[in-house]
Amino acid sequence: MTRRTVMHAFPAIHTPIPPAIHPAAERVNAHTARWAGEWDLGEPEHRSHLVRQDLGGFAARILPGGAEPVLEILADFVLWLFTVDDNWCEQGVTSRRPGELAGMLSRLLRAAQAPETPILRTDPLAATLRDLRRRLDRTGSPEQVARWVDALREYCLAVVWEAQHRRSETVPELDDYVLMRLYNGATSPIYPLLEIGNGYELAARERSHPQVRTATEMASFVICWDNDLYSLARENTGRVLNAPTVTAQHARVPLEQAIAETIGQRNEVLTRFLELRDELDHEASPRLRRYLRDLATFIRAAQDWTLGSARYAGSVPAITAPLRDTPAASTGRPIGIPALAGWWETERCPAEPAC
Repeated sequence: MTRRTVMHAFPAIHTPIPPAIHPAAERVNAHTARWAGEWDLGEPEHRSHLVRQDLGGFAARILPGGAEPVLEILADFVLWLFTVDDNWCEQGVTSRRPGELAGMLSRLLRAAQAPETPILRTDPLAATLRDLRRRLDRTGSPEQVARWVDALREYCLAVVWEAQHRRSETVPELDDYVLMRLYNGATSPIYPLLEIGNGYELAARERSHPQVRTATEMASFVICWDNDLYSLARENTGRVLNAPTVTAQHARVPLEQAIAETIGQRNEVLTRFLELRDELDHEASPRLRRYLRDLATFIRAAQDWTLGSARYAGSVPAITAPLRDTPAASTGRPIGIPALAGWWETERCPAEPAC
């Protein structure tokens, strides 16, 4: 059991997934720093800030047994995402101009979708995205790369939605927020890299099965709810779209109570995720078992990196509850967010060869 300084008596955060890290973390950090500099990605001061955030360590935790070239792609991609997010989506003039943001992101998406097209040829964001796409073409299958592009499109759509709320200074209902948070957290583009980095590929029938899709969405939920908790102080400086603040606004409860409710929701979903993983494990193919383990590793990787990263330094201790590997209290019922109720109603995944 690990404890950190807490200011309120929040419920413990259930953390039963063991940590792991690839031994190449520091090499990947050095690679990503060189890569960003060679492509002149972002303003020098901001780039220098990002490369000190242990993105190589993040990639190494997500893919602790993965191929090093894919770790490099993953770390570079996370740096690219943070460059876009920090300078265009959360801050800067386009953070409150959804139309302009949609146009900019659509042009970047075209560079990822068809890197041979002559669009934004001198733009470092487009150039680095083309580079990432070409490296993925060398390491993944066409279908895996296509899913990465599609997932990137989902992220772009979600951050434009977020910009509209900034522009209108409105706070969405929690049911709407959770749907968009599954995408604007940029977890979906990482999922193809789990397969590519670890040398396997799920069959389409496996990936699209309701139980597998539910497990994937649950992983995104836990990762994003953890991030909302751990980054709360940082984001409160200028961002209102956060699970505790959305809950506090619409439920008309104190922020401390909203934080406790957010922790309870993530614990309940994580418990259901682990149950679903175990249910699937008995009848799943070896590649699906590996994917489910990789989802769990991603959950723990995001938590460990956030707690230790300079990106969130100074904000975590103020709102973090104790971390415990013992099971959290669970009702076994949906968490009261209608959009997610189906997670507790998925049909069983059939045995091989379907799964």
